[in-house]
Amino acid sequence: MKPIETPRLRLRRWRDADRAPFAAMSADPAVMEFFPAPLSRAEADAFVDRIEAHWDARGYGNYALEERETGAFVGLTGLFDVFPEARFAPSVEIGWRLAQPFWSKGYAREAAEAVLAAAFAEHDFPEIVAFTAKLNTRSAGLMHRLGMRRDPADDFDHPRVPEGHPLRPHVLYRLKREAFEER
Repeated sequence: MKPIETPRLRLRRWRDADRAPFAAMSADPAVMEFFPAPLSRAEADAFVDRIEAHWDARGYGNYALEERETGAFVGLTGLFDVFPEARFAPSVEIGWRLAQPFWSKGYAREAAEAVLAAAFAEHDFPEIVAFTAKLNTRSAGLMHRLGMRRDPADDFDHPRVPEGHPLRPHVLYRLKREAFEER
C-alpha cells in the first residue's frame, strides 16, 4: 500500500524520527490504558521494527500518522496479520493508537477510513477484523462507526493476556468486503 493523504493527515512508512514520539506515546499510561502495560523505549523500538518487517514481508502494515498542517507525529493506524493463536486467524486486523493531544478530533476515524478503502482496493482481503479489550468502549465505538459488526459469539479471551486480568476479555468486530463496497 502506498502513502495516503486525507484532508488532515499523512499516512506513511516509518522514519527514525518517529521512534521517540512513538515511544513517548507508548509509555503514556492513558494511551496504554487498554494494553497490559506501557512500553519501554526498547519495547517501542522493537514494535516499530516489527511494523517495518511486516511492511517488507506483506506489502501492508501500520502507517505512521502525521498532521499535514504541522508535521506532528499523531500515532499509528494500519493493518497487521492477526496473531497466529487467535481462533479467527489467519486474518488481517486494523488498529490504531494516537497520542493524547490528538484524541477527540476524529483523526482515528479519518485514518481508519482511508486505510480500509486502500486495503480493499489494493488487496484481496475478504474481510478485515478489529478487536479490543471489552472495557475499551471508545475503540469498540469507532469499530461500529466504521461499519464493522460484532457477533458476541466471536468475543474471546486474549491468549496473550494473563488469566484473570481485567483486559483478557476481548470483543471482535468484522468488516466484510461486500459490506464495505455497499457503503
